[in-house]
Amino acid sequence: MDFSLFYFANEQEAEADSTDRYGLLLEGAKFADTHGFTAVWTPERHFHEFGGIYPNPSVLGAAVAAVTERVGIRAGSVVAPLHHPVRIAEEWSVVDNLSGGRAGVSFASGWHPHDFVLRPENFADRKAKLETIVEDVRELWRGGCVSCTDGAGETRSVRSYPRPVQAELPVWITSSGGPETFRAAGRARAGLLTHLVGQSLEDLSDKVALYREEYAARSGSDEDRGNVVLMLHTYLHEDGDVAKETVREPLTAYLRSFAGLTMSSGPKGRRIDPEALSPRHFDALVARSFERYFDEGGLLGTLDKAVDVVERVRKADVDEIACLIDFGVDREKVVAGFDLLGRLRAATSDRHR
Repeated sequence: MDFSLFYFANEQEAEADSTDRYGLLLEGAKFADTHGFTAVWTPERHFHEFGGIYPNPSVLGAAVAAVTERVGIRAGSVVAPLHHPVRIAEEWSVVDNLSGGRAGVSFASGWHPHDFVLRPENFADRKAKLETIVEDVRELWRGGCVSCTDGAGETRSVRSYPRPVQAELPVWITSSGGPETFRAAGRARAGLLTHLVGQSLEDLSDKVALYREEYAARSGSDEDRGNVVLMLHTYLHEDGDVAKETVREPLTAYLRSFAGLTMSSGPKGRRIDPEALSPRHFDALVARSFERYFDEGGLLGTLDKAVDVVERVRKADVDEIACLIDFGVDREKVVAGFDLLGRLRAATSDRHR
């Protein structure tokens, strides 16, 4: 099992030290770089406190490249329909050069209409746009050309620069749990990045099987099975009760923020306005979410408990756990838990060598 670090901070929590919003990102990246972790992931989020300090993962990736030597530098994710494929290829090629060939990108279709104030024309067919943009970025990365329309309305064949270090860009597709996205990632021969919001490990295992089937049909190799990355909230402590009380407030606030974002922007007919719920009902919803997450949805608690979670994740045929560490726990406490996180990675790697 590979381990990486994942970032998706709540802006309100980050404001606790507004002069050093990215201190934990850089400190965690240095730790990951020297302790055998696979990668550092940063997202793309806009116009909301939930993840809002990460509007451009390539900018942050360049910062991570400057303070690391080995660890992979990945977007989790680039919202493809918000960008021109040439710009994606250009920016990530810069990161690839700065890092000596360590860049990787997970692409997402986007889901929140507010984000698409940047490219409103792409919202309706964003899933189709995702597929074409991924292929265009791959082609540009390999040194090929794509056709674009210039300011005079003429079609031009363009090639992106600088040339990257890696011959192929490592690519993942981000899925919130929809089976068709799992299949699409397999058909694209891309990796898959997902989480446990709205799906259990048992559900995930079934969907991973769909992904592996589609991927195998196109790879032509039994050994090349793709790559599945699962994001999990992470905070470890020697005392399970201390861990629970440490994460209770920040994780509850994190889930409250996420619930407010998703409940008001789901599919038509299924949207729920959080303001229409009584405070008591909304609090109860978030409280139930917290208990589920602490018990089953993350690497939260003691090292022994986390080892059990890793084994369950392994049985779901996941290749890598992306540890979400910046969901609001005080920076000093997160850093203090790095030793246990390193021990978890070592312990769960050793038993399957």
